Amino acid sequence: MKKVINAILGVCVALLLFICWRSIQDDQDFNATVSEREKVVKERLLQIRAAEEAFKLQHEGTYCADWSVLIDFVKNGRLPIIMKQGVLSDAQMDKGLTEAKAAAIVNSGDEKAIIENGLQDFRRDTVWVSLIDSLYADGFVADSLRYIPFAMGDTFELIACPNTTRSGTIIQVMECNAPDSSFLKGLGKMGDRLIYNRAEEADAKGAYAGLKIGDAGNNWNNNAGNWG
Repeated sequence: MKKVINAILGVCVALLLFICWRSIQDDQDFNATVSEREKVVKERLLQIRAAEEAFKLQHEGTYCADWSVLIDFVKNGRLPIIMKQGVLSDAQMDKGLTEAKAAAIVNSGDEKAIIENGLQDFRRDTVWVSLIDSLYADGFVADSLRYIPFAMGDTFELIACPNTTRSGTIIQVMECNAPDSSFLKGLGKMGDRLIYNRAEEADAKGAYAGLKIGDAGNNWNNNAGNWG
């Protein structure tokens, strides 16, 4: 009889150990899934930032708040690449030559001025290349920019507007948001609980409950991500 009881106890202990292990494993698997989703969303936000900053350079210093316009820009836009030949010496710079002045002299075609300034081997040519090929990996789909990964069709909130700094200076700012409630969808009760807890924590801190780049408020951050 004692052997039977010991055997039953052994089975119970093994079962309890398995349940504990399964619980720990489930937590680890869940955390790994959350981390992977966050990684993918961050990568997409950085791709959006690259598009916005390229757009700003070619549109009088303003960002884009319209997904259709931004995506068309990514698909069909071009980037200027400066092809450089030659370097200004210290002596040339001491005489007041700058990159811009040297390029202007060379582009003027004035052979006498070119020789006098020692710019025979100096060239600065602008070549325009495909934006999408320059900024993104092969196979990148521009239309995917607007969609939050894992969010079942939810789109990023895109904001672009002028803002006034505390010193009174007007600057152009942008912000792009992906709420936790979107990219953490479909993770069951653990996911729902995490979304709720993060929202509570963010509300207590006055922070954003999700991942984002930039800030359209008074905390301009040079389009940094809020994940540090």
